[in-house]
Amino acid sequence: MTALMTVLGIVVFAVGLMISIAWHELGHLTWAKIFRIRVPQYMVGFGPTLWSRKKGETEYGFKAVPLGGYIRMIGMFPPGEDGRVTARSTSPWRSMIEDARSAAYEELQPGDETRMFYTRAPWKRVIVMFAGPFMNLVLAVALFLTVFMGFGISMSTTTVGQVEDCVISASDTSHRDANNPCRPTDPVAPAKAAGLKAGDRFVSFDGKAVGSWSQLSDDIRRHPDDTVTVVVERDGRQVTLHPHLTTNTVARTDRDGNPLDGTTKAGFFGFAPASHIQPLGFTDSVQHMGDMADQGVRSLVSLPERIPDLWNAAFHHAPRKADSPMGVVGAARVGGQVFALKEPAIDRVVTMVMLVAGFNLSLFLFNMLPLLPLDGGHIAGALWEAVRRHAARVFRRPDPGPFDVAKLMPVAYVVAGIFVCFTLLVLIADVVNPVKLSS
Repeated sequence: MTALMTVLGIVVFAVGLMISIAWHELGHLTWAKIFRIRVPQYMVGFGPTLWSRKKGETEYGFKAVPLGGYIRMIGMFPPGEDGRVTARSTSPWRSMIEDARSAAYEELQPGDETRMFYTRAPWKRVIVMFAGPFMNLVLAVALFLTVFMGFGISMSTTTVGQVEDCVISASDTSHRDANNPCRPTDPVAPAKAAGLKAGDRFVSFDGKAVGSWSQLSDDIRRHPDDTVTVVVERDGRQVTLHPHLTTNTVARTDRDGNPLDGTTKAGFFGFAPASHIQPLGFTDSVQHMGDMADQGVRSLVSLPERIPDLWNAAFHHAPRKADSPMGVVGAARVGGQVFALKEPAIDRVVTMVMLVAGFNLSLFLFNMLPLLPLDGGHIAGALWEAVRRHAARVFRRPDPGPFDVAKLMPVAYVVAGIFVCFTLLVLIADVVNPVKLSS
């Protein structure tokens, strides 16, 4: 049954991936047609065509490899200085430019002279290229709002969920037996020594009323090697405890008590809080999405420094971090793990929706990088053209004409090569040392 649910989870994620890609390309297609740019093809996937049908001037279809998609617009690049698109050069860099230019004109038909992409005003080209990532952002926001407002998120409470038996460093946790982590030499956890029990609800800590888990967590961390007075509610009555907190290596946390990368030395009590599902209002949902977007941008910026960890995980059997970059294969495996969890069906569905929403948010952020061949690279080219033409008008100079994005194709090939190498590294890590989801 577990294997069946794993396969089902992978299939469901694959369907969500295909819908996300098709939705992205639909944004490009819609605005290209609004601005009367001819689009010969709208395809989901790469490789051999599995199915296609031509409607009007556009062929719609699905291809064998569901790892992306595209629409093909004619005239993506302006003609060369000589007005021709078929000239050849012995320079390899020049050949890249000419190949790209030739591909943009290969389906040119009579009457298309005014329907080419490069002939549109820069602001129209920006809209066409931004529409794809924007569709992913819209889908991500819709899915996140549905989960946050309709179902809620797991929030830690001030009630004790589990009391730890011993003190274990956060850096040593991964090397312990999950079912029996404590060793005879490990000191007893302060919470257990003080008599704290599962179900106890904190009333006060060190003389201060406890209002939230984040406040309690901060107070505990600020009292290393200190004896404090704690009042808890147990079975309807208040019980006073006097635990002696110790110092331990613990995970870093944000202002809300959520774990971050890295560890720090801090006060340690030795218990895990209980959690409950709390629906969010619209304002809190937007703020939570903003935090997630901020984390997504930070993760994107930190990709280069994550390469050594990925390399070690792929080729040296080093532990794979929970926040390690994942590709489509890794995300699909996580989707399979989600459906195999021994949790209520609604929880698994919600987790899957969050996974697809996160994938769409990542697609938006990644595609907005101002690098060819990404959408952001074409947006940057159109904006630069607008700046050049505006400057020419201000200084009463001749119109410089369209900015030839094709001249950036050598850079685009380098960027694409880096992306391919990084994707292969992530793929190998996803296969041999995948990120594992815990319930």
